[in-house]
Amino acid sequence: MKEILQTKRSGPLVIGHRGAGGYAPENTMVAFERGLSLRADAIELDINVSKDGELIVIHDPTLDRTTSGSGLVCQHTTAEIQALDAGSWFDPSFSACRVPTLREVLRWARGRTRVVIEIKNGPVFYPNIERLLLTQLDELDMRQEVLVISFDHIVLRDFKALAPDVATGVLYASRLPDPTVMAKSVNAEVLMPYWALLTREEVEQAHAADLLISPWGGPEQNYEHIIALGVDAVGADYPDRPRDVMERAQQ
Repeated sequence: MKEILQTKRSGPLVIGHRGAGGYAPENTMVAFERGLSLRADAIELDINVSKDGELIVIHDPTLDRTTSGSGLVCQHTTAEIQALDAGSWFDPSFSACRVPTLREVLRWARGRTRVVIEIKNGPVFYPNIERLLLTQLDELDMRQEVLVISFDHIVLRDFKALAPDVATGVLYASRLPDPTVMAKSVNAEVLMPYWALLTREEVEQAHAADLLISPWGGPEQNYEHIIALGVDAVGADYPDRPRDVMERAQQ
């Protein structure tokens, strides 16, 4: 399962955060395409659930920030959500962008790139979101092409019970006495701490426990620092930035 964070390139795997959320409207097909064009090894996205039970690729539980709509995702049908403009908030030139479903993105990604799927749960909680996700992975035979992550470690535990062969990662934003114990308690393979709180000791502790480590953060990340710690992967709104850091280090 750890093959999901392996790459033929030197250095850690680069995960395009929400595609390439610094260059295009996050969680849209344009952003995912841009991420690959900037040599991301995988793309990351977020899922919420629509009123009609579809997994929707959007970060927030509400539509307000990244679309022309408003209100909760779970109170709108897929058709209503996909009729919205999901790009003009970023720049008017992206007005044609729409909110994709997870099924659409998985079909696009299958055999092309790996996908890191963040289950969003809370403050809106979605009953059976883990079962909805597994059903779609099985429809496309993609269990081995994804990493499932969440800040909700309970839903991650429940997903792992359904699909022990799918790689999972625990997101967290604090310094923990023993993060490896936390990960092992839900059978996760990957630790995903906030980058600014990461230490070399935590990286070494993860590797000693046979876990991988992939910090997260926004454009404020210091990639020279992160990569020097020996991480296995790094997320990036601008996937070319960590790639450039690694290439300069090889010169």
